[in-house]
Amino acid sequence: MSAFSKRHIGPSQDEKSAMLAEIGVNSIDELMELTVPKDIRLKNELNIDTALTEKQYLDHIGDLAVKNKVFKSYIGLGYSETNVPPVIQRNVLENPGWYTAYTPYQAEIAQGRLEALLNFQTMIIDLTGLEIANASLLDESTAAAEAMIMFYNARARADVKAGKNKFFVSEFAYPQTIDVIKGRAKHLGIELIFGDPTNFDLTDDKIFGALVQYPDVYGRVKDLRGFVEKLSKNDVKVAVAADIMSLVLLEAPGKMGVDVVCGSTQRFGVPMGYGGPHAAYFATREEYKRHIPGRIIGVSKDADGNVAYRMALQTREQHIKRDRATSNICTAQALLAVMAGMYAVYHGPNGLRAIAQNIHNQTATIHKSIEKAGYKILHNDYFDTIWVETPAGLTCEKLKTIAEEHHINLRYVNENQFTISVGERTNDAEVKGLVAVLELAANVKSTEVEFTTSLVNQDLARKTEILTHEVFNTYHSETKMMRYMKWLENKDLSLVHSMIALGSCTMKLNAAAQLMPITWPEFSNIHPFAPVNQAAGYHEMLRQLEKDLCEITGFHAMSMQPNSGAQGEYAGLMVIKAYHESNGEGDRNICLIPSSAHGTNPASAVMAGFKVVVTKCDDAGNIDIEDLRKNAEKYSEKLGAVMITYPSTHGVFEAGIKEITQIIHDHGGQVYMDGANMNAQVGLTNPGNIGADVCHLNLHKTFAIPHGGGGPGMGPIGVAKHLAPFIPGNALVENVGGEKAIHGISAAPYGSALILLISYGYIKMLGTKGLKHATEMAIVNANYIKARLKKHYPILYSGENNTVAHEMILDCREFKRSANVEVADIAKRLIDYGFHSPTVSFPVAGTLMVEPTESEDKAELDRFCEAMINIRKEIQFIEEGKADQESNLLKNAPHTAECMINQDWKYDYTPKEAAYPLDYLVRNKFWVPVRRVDDAYGDRNLMCSCPAISSYDIEEEEALA
Repeated sequence: MSAFSKRHIGPSQDEKSAMLAEIGVNSIDELMELTVPKDIRLKNELNIDTALTEKQYLDHIGDLAVKNKVFKSYIGLGYSETNVPPVIQRNVLENPGWYTAYTPYQAEIAQGRLEALLNFQTMIIDLTGLEIANASLLDESTAAAEAMIMFYNARARADVKAGKNKFFVSEFAYPQTIDVIKGRAKHLGIELIFGDPTNFDLTDDKIFGALVQYPDVYGRVKDLRGFVEKLSKNDVKVAVAADIMSLVLLEAPGKMGVDVVCGSTQRFGVPMGYGGPHAAYFATREEYKRHIPGRIIGVSKDADGNVAYRMALQTREQHIKRDRATSNICTAQALLAVMAGMYAVYHGPNGLRAIAQNIHNQTATIHKSIEKAGYKILHNDYFDTIWVETPAGLTCEKLKTIAEEHHINLRYVNENQFTISVGERTNDAEVKGLVAVLELAANVKSTEVEFTTSLVNQDLARKTEILTHEVFNTYHSETKMMRYMKWLENKDLSLVHSMIALGSCTMKLNAAAQLMPITWPEFSNIHPFAPVNQAAGYHEMLRQLEKDLCEITGFHAMSMQPNSGAQGEYAGLMVIKAYHESNGEGDRNICLIPSSAHGTNPASAVMAGFKVVVTKCDDAGNIDIEDLRKNAEKYSEKLGAVMITYPSTHGVFEAGIKEITQIIHDHGGQVYMDGANMNAQVGLTNPGNIGADVCHLNLHKTFAIPHGGGGPGMGPIGVAKHLAPFIPGNALVENVGGEKAIHGISAAPYGSALILLISYGYIKMLGTKGLKHATEMAIVNANYIKARLKKHYPILYSGENNTVAHEMILDCREFKRSANVEVADIAKRLIDYGFHSPTVSFPVAGTLMVEPTESEDKAELDRFCEAMINIRKEIQFIEEGKADQESNLLKNAPHTAECMINQDWKYDYTPKEAAYPLDYLVRNKFWVPVRRVDDAYGDRNLMCSCPAISSYDIEEEEALA
């Protein structure tokens, strides 16, 4: 094994031997023979380069970095140069306490990031002037598409009956947003209308919604009030895609009567990163709280009546609503939303106003200066972007040549028009440099630049205060800011504390060497629509990563564009749709989905225009092949696809998988494989070998991108040769996607390109042998936990040879009858032992799905097993009547330090039994900040902005309620 493999894979050689003995096998090879069906095993080793050491990899990636050219960017289109405050870069972006946390499903051990996300929501509510905001979406273009879909799904019954299905899109919206919206509308029965909002006839009674850009693609700031009023009279809902920085100076669109404001928070302290990751925002009226996509963080209370935060309205989560879900989005951009929110906390309202005003002043200075050189400015009301016409005799082609010689990128509209967009990083010297280059191109004598102070149009200027909450007015020194972020971090349990054994979520080590390059300016400061020749290092990395992922999956081609796993699902299904249409079989619209499938699967299928037919699973948890065959025959003429997860969601390598894929192909369908469980496949088998036609890869699972508390993620898709022509393109970058590319799936051509570096590093440093051994050890670790726990908990499903894949399911359903213990009680009690719970009640209600990953060593696995065994003893005490069924260690968990020392101890067990049930906790105790959070109270009293620190009284609020 390589040096990196030894660091990435947890167990030592002696530990492996001991674990194999506990499992009851003599070797890893023997376990693999028992676990992975012989007919799908790879016959050859992966053709991946020899593993690099960390030093070799960092040298290599440094060589790629210098091939990128970081020009001064004035391109705009929703991406701006920004300053990442070092205190945030160092203490959030580069801090594993923040980036290795999981989505906050266990609210009690996620209070820090929940508060940070609540700050983000409060910031968005303030700046947009609307009542409710979610905790981020994937990017601006997909957020705008989500607004369209939300309006469509929220239509009144009478409107649905009347066929109200038209959506107006301003022709001055960003081109990448228009492209994504076209793709989203295609299979949903939505008819798009494009035009100029100022003069388009919008009296058509079939229009249900509209989208405008603010400021628009040319930087124009236009009064939206007349437009909104006209549409509102016809009950047409309006969404505004707005530049978040502009809203510091411009009046909130929510004050103008709009229904949704969405956009990107990239320019709030998050680097461009050649397209991402960035947190999109989405704000709307409270009436849409049951329709809003994504996640909302809400204020509730804990068991002791203290303020506590949680994900609100959780019944909307996709694994519950499935094909009726409001969205398939299960990955937000939590880490980036935290960064953007912290940017607002650090700068405060005055700091943000100073930044926004400086941007506007520099834009006005450029305007005044280049007018003297003969350039014509085509509008006067702007924030940061001016639309310019060249002087006579100067073409944009000639200007581009001169500008690029001076390392400057502008956006060229046509032969003689271009735009200039100013970002926060622009300094006075660069303003002078830009003016000098434009004077040179116009062949006029250079003049002294006179810096000006300018006000935005006062009719449209903000009249309301922003960011009045004390959190935005307190932490403006670096000392205070550092301590605030550390205080929040200490409330959260992450991989820095203990293993997170979440089945289907693969919380593996995110190695420091893989993450280091993402903060290098050669990668982080490139605009996604910069000329491709300026990103040669990126493209060399992309080509190699695509090649390696094709080798790993057995596919012909890859699209790196989808920037979440759920978005990868959607992309793969849209490619299948396009393939059927190209064959004249557009009516193939039935998608078979086994009952055990991931909850996002049905939602993605519906978004792609499929009708979902659920097929059965047998008593062993496998796909019921005969039921699948029956449905494939029944819908043969209209069968479009099947969505399967392999190994199954139940953690088993199903022996009949090739028969399943053959059945679908025999009836003209395509096989979509969910890539959530690729960590059990890499180097042993692959989707192409099994017979899949398309598969998405959760790079934030198998390929080590950190979860970041609920994002970023990446979900690229691999496709067979016949599907390669249809992989998604991009509206602004050529040679992206296939020859018959579908519309863009996300805003940027390569999604969140910056974090692809992490997976690239993972593959480069593991190499062929390391990748395979990582898979083997994930399977060893899962079977070791099974061997240790099977005497204490029923194991719900096993393979034909009584082994499991990389994850396993503990059946806890009997405890409800025997001790009145719910699986949620076990999850909360694990917090007292210093562990995040395994996946609760998925895919089977009342169970825990455990996935240890290859990164955890035997000592950590044993610690987890000891905790689970001791909890089983605590359940037994209840079963035997030694503990009360209503008040016991599990029902009252988790236990805070406050309940130990500040209240009369009212329980039948000791504080030591509550807080230190096992010896290891004495030296390694994670103190949970709140008691069990009251979900029902939070849903009944939805509050999704920060409560006043000094005035909020949860007891008083409850009394009033």
